[in-house]
Amino acid sequence: MISARLTIDPHFVVGPINRRLFGSFVEHLGRCVYDGIYEPEHPDADKEGYRRDVIELVKELGVSTIRYPGGNFLSGYRWEDGVGPREKRPRRLDLAWHSTETNEIGLDEFASWLKKVDSELMYAVNLGTRGLQEALDVLEYANVRSGTTLSDQRIANGVVEPYAIRMWCLGNEMDGPWQLGHGTPEEYGQLAVKTARAMRQLDPTLELVVCGSSNAQMPLFANWERVVLEAAYDEVDYISCHAYYEPHDGDYASFLASAVNMDRFIDSVVATADHVKAVRGSNKTINVSFDEWNVWYHSRYAEVDRITGIDDWPVAPRLLEDAYSVADAVVVGSLLISLLRHADRVTSASLAQLVNVIAPIMTEPGGPAWRQTTFFPFALTSRLARGVTLELKLESPIYNTALHGEVGVVDAVATHDAGTGDTAVFMVNRSLTEAVELAVDVSNLGRVEVVDAQSLHDDDIHATNTLDDPLRVGLTPNTSHSIEHGILRITLPPVSWTAVTLR
Repeated sequence: MISARLTIDPHFVVGPINRRLFGSFVEHLGRCVYDGIYEPEHPDADKEGYRRDVIELVKELGVSTIRYPGGNFLSGYRWEDGVGPREKRPRRLDLAWHSTETNEIGLDEFASWLKKVDSELMYAVNLGTRGLQEALDVLEYANVRSGTTLSDQRIANGVVEPYAIRMWCLGNEMDGPWQLGHGTPEEYGQLAVKTARAMRQLDPTLELVVCGSSNAQMPLFANWERVVLEAAYDEVDYISCHAYYEPHDGDYASFLASAVNMDRFIDSVVATADHVKAVRGSNKTINVSFDEWNVWYHSRYAEVDRITGIDDWPVAPRLLEDAYSVADAVVVGSLLISLLRHADRVTSASLAQLVNVIAPIMTEPGGPAWRQTTFFPFALTSRLARGVTLELKLESPIYNTALHGEVGVVDAVATHDAGTGDTAVFMVNRSLTEAVELAVDVSNLGRVEVVDAQSLHDDDIHATNTLDDPLRVGLTPNTSHSIEHGILRITLPPVSWTAVTLR
């Protein structure tokens, strides 16, 4: 058995945990909206057509903020298509996902659904095929109380109170050649700063997110961030990060260490933002909105799901419906560790996506909804991670990976809530074959005991939850722990994610 050691001290703080770190993402893509959150013919649908079983699962997941309506879909979207009488709404071709958009769900309906799941709306404006004026229009519709054409239109549509949306994304992945309207960082930076200034003239209290690179492997990565922030630094609050991970050619050693890539990505973006801050002599700090992250089998989409037929534009096709394994869930848990480790600068994040599309929640039309394996580490971390992230000292054996070099077998993060006295420790064992005996020095916490310990692990790392077997994988109590003389000793099974609550 491998041995590792961890030291926790509540006096060493990384930063406060923003609840927006536990956000998600809903895009008009595949069955995320239609057949996902909205299925009026379903036997468990409410009077507005929303699936009650999905609402309950979203609440259990603990999602704080939801980014909407895209995504690649955003750059061809006309927001006004989705408001007003449903029978008058146009059907449009969605070029991003080669589908037909019915516009049955738009801003008003989605905001109504958000109230049911107790989440905050993070709205994205189209800077691909549209621009400044359309951004001002949807802001006026959403946030102005009354007395203008667009605010009064909202009231006429049945929504008297303004939505008071605080967070706004200025486009989506504008560096990507797959994105409608993509351009150079200079072009996007100028469009973003003009749009941001105009939106702030209407409401100076908005929190604005400017597009960073679509991933850390983009040819212009870091240079894109620098150029865009040099233009927009004074007018925005966040720069976005996006990252998706999957195993390649059976290399699970690298896949299980995906959080190393996320750590480096965040550190690079923060360094670039702080470079611009120093050059400008600014007192303002730009934070990170990691508003798309997950495990995504993108290669399967490219080889199986992609729709290309010129006469084939289906409504809500089955796209990106990855069935997640135990290994995938362990990686999701480790990515949450990375986000928490950067709580001082990553103050907003969105697991992409929420239902059916690379999602922790799956549904069957007319049938049940169920939790994927990735549901469990997200839900438990969202529930337990409160207060501040602590700076830890971790001593772990290392192993070699093809993609990330030498990495620790064990990774961990701890959070501490001074109000309740609770400390939560989140740990991952990346070894494919060996259990780890982890010795956690908790003496600086005073006299504490283990309130709860849960692990996600299975002898079959490829096990999944499916329509036919929705309860195959879940959290199980980790009983292999004890505390003596201020040392918590706990065994972490191979390829596992574990959460322990101390009080």
